[in-house]
Amino acid sequence: METRYAYHPDHVRTMDTTALRRAFLAEGLFRPDALSSVYSHVDRIIAGGVVPVSRELELRAGKELGVEFFLQRRELGVLNLGGPGVVRVDGKDLPLGRRDAVYVGMGAQEVAFRSVEPAQPAQFYFNSAPAHRSCPTRVVTQADAKKLELGSAAEANVRVIHQYIHPAIVESCQLVMGLTQLAPGSLWNTMPAHTHERRMEVYLYFDVPDDAVVFHFMGTPDETRHVVVRNLEAVLSPSWSIHSGVGTKAYSFVWGMVGENQTFGDMDHVPVSALR
Repeated sequence: METRYAYHPDHVRTMDTTALRRAFLAEGLFRPDALSSVYSHVDRIIAGGVVPVSRELELRAGKELGVEFFLQRRELGVLNLGGPGVVRVDGKDLPLGRRDAVYVGMGAQEVAFRSVEPAQPAQFYFNSAPAHRSCPTRVVTQADAKKLELGSAAEANVRVIHQYIHPAIVESCQLVMGLTQLAPGSLWNTMPAHTHERRMEVYLYFDVPDDAVVFHFMGTPDETRHVVVRNLEAVLSPSWSIHSGVGTKAYSFVWGMVGENQTFGDMDHVPVSALR
C-alpha cells in the first residue's frame, strides 16, 4: 500500500509535472494476481485495484490501518470493470458481472476476490473510507444504479452518470461511489468546473483507448494545473481542487467521494470566466 500525504494549495502552485504526478496520480493499480492500493491522508480514503487470475486474493489490514482486520473501522465499495468475478464477504459469495458493484459495511472480517474465468479476469476497483457505524452489505448491479443523463453535443459532454453507492440506492456511512460514461464524440467531464470543500473525490479513468489520454484538470480555479492520465489510472482530488477533464477520445471514469455529507448536488460551481 502506497501512502500519499495532504498538500496545501500554495504548495501545489510550485509543483512541476513530476511532482504533481507523484502527489496525485495513482498508477499500476491493476496488476495480474495482485492487490494494489493507495492510502491518502486526504479524508483517509483508500483506492485500489484487484486482478485475481490464478488465485483468490484477500483484503488484509496492514500496519497503515493499525487494526485487526481491514473493515474493523472502515466501509468498502467495489466495482467490477472486467470479466465475471466473485467477492466473498464473511463466507458468502457475491457474484459481480461487468459494471456491477457491492457495498460492504464496517465490521465484515473477511473480504476476498476471485475471477470466474482466468482467461477473462475480473478487475475489481475499490474505495474504502473510515466509518463510525455499520450498514448492510448489498450488491448493486448496473441495472440497479440510478441513471442521470446530462450534457449536450454542442458542449461535447453528453454523458450518463450511474449512481451505485448513494443514499437513493444503498445506505452507507459516508462513502458515495458511481461511474460516468461519455457518449462517442463527447470529450469533457464536469465542465463548467466545481469544487466541494466538504468532500474529496477520486477519479479512476477507464475505457481509455491505448492511443488516447485524458487531461485531468486540478488546482484552485485561479491557478489550474493538469495531469495526463491513461487507462486504469486514478487521480486523488483534494476538496479545494477542481476536478474536470477532457479526453482525446471518449472514456469513462469511476468517482468516489468521502467527507462531511453525501449530497451529490452540494457543489461550489466555478464559471468558465473565473478559470485561470
